[in-house]
Amino acid sequence: MKLKKEVKKGGMSRNFVVALSMVSIIGFVSIIIESFFNYSVAEYIETLWLLALGVGLIFETSLRELKQIKTKGLSSDKLGKITMLIVGSLAIIASVFSLPQINLQQPTFLAIKGIISVIAVIFIIIQTWIIKL
Repeated sequence: MKLKKEVKKGGMSRNFVVALSMVSIIGFVSIIIESFFNYSVAEYIETLWLLALGVGLIFETSLRELKQIKTKGLSSDKLGKITMLIVGSLAIIASVFSLPQINLQQPTFLAIKGIISVIAVIFIIIQTWIIKL
């Protein structure tokens, strides 16, 4: 029996739900570590959140469908997936530059991280509450 990747009830795919769960788990684990062990992992949390978000958005895009753009053309659904792929890729790049060892703190980079966060929140709201299949 083959498992379906789509969860039809709310319109969210399994990959997207896993990514949102990982973001929640990362936040919870950071609170536990700071509370019980008095060790701050705050400088790594932003990196982990951006990484989980980027990977989740990339998994959400379905690369097989994007490869069909050459033959079937560009539709509004595929344009949304291309946008998610770009935002996910930017989130992964931003997570690398947010590592404490690199710690890029340029105003332009901080603005890009803010824009990625806003776009990701919009995707989450759309995926969670607006899309009904």
